[in-house]
Amino acid sequence: LQEPESPEASQFRLAAGQVPEVPFGLSTSPAVLSHYGVAANTVTLFRRVDNDRRDLDINSKDVDAEKMSRFIRINELRLVTEYNPVTAIGVMQSTLQLHLLLITDKMSPKHPDRMRRYRVAAELFKGKILFVLVDSNLKSNERTVSFFKLKKSQLPALAIFHVPDETQDVLTLDEVSVERIQDFCNRFLQ
Repeated sequence: LQEPESPEASQFRLAAGQVPEVPFGLSTSPAVLSHYGVAANTVTLFRRVDNDRRDLDINSKDVDAEKMSRFIRINELRLVTEYNPVTAIGVMQSTLQLHLLLITDKMSPKHPDRMRRYRVAAELFKGKILFVLVDSNLKSNERTVSFFKLKKSQLPALAIFHVPDETQDVLTLDEVSVERIQDFCNRFLQ
């Protein structure tokens, strides 16, 4: 931003408060803006998972804190991104062409342990495979589950998908382990 006390800066600070899990920074330094190739009055989201970035021009008068936080929620990708109607756009626009989906019941008592292992595996393939969590309980995810020809009785399952040619493979699991995830991904990559 050009002015740290501008209305845009105020809206930016409000957006930062609405998305506390994302680190925010504000710069008015021409050197910093030049280094990142950022135009003035722009929100730039740096995504570590695929080393990509998204820019939102906030010069328009209709860009407020709500629109900024929506932009961030849509485009932010984490080590493991939960798939839902808001994140779907960011997942589909990822520069990573290989997506690994853990399709599971988030209400299961085993869910926290499954996620811990899934995140460990995601670290191993960072920058190569986008790790996505699909909650089988969400009505909006029923199409995703059926796309991989899975039934609820077959879950949890891993589904790997290569975006350009839609090549896919599915592995049903009794137990989610780092080793099984690693083997499944490596076999598909080969």
